[in-house]
Amino acid sequence: MGIDGHEPPYITATSETALEEGMVFSIEPGIYLPCRFGIRLEDIVILREDGPEILSALPRTVHIVQVLNDGAGITAPDF
Repeated sequence: MGIDGHEPPYITATSETALEEGMVFSIEPGIYLPCRFGIRLEDIVILREDGPEILSALPRTVHIVQVLNDGAGITAPDF
């Protein structure tokens, strides 16, 4: 995408950047629970003439996992 870790265009709630054809950017939604865990999904997008093209192949399915505490630690079943 670029040379540095973070480069414009920045896609944020306060961004005023007008997106143009050929721009490449990442969409990185995340959830962070302090002292517990965090997860961030990263999609790489290129803006084409007819709209955005998502280059990453993340699945869009949702898995609900029941977490069990067996007294020795927290475990989650394989899926």
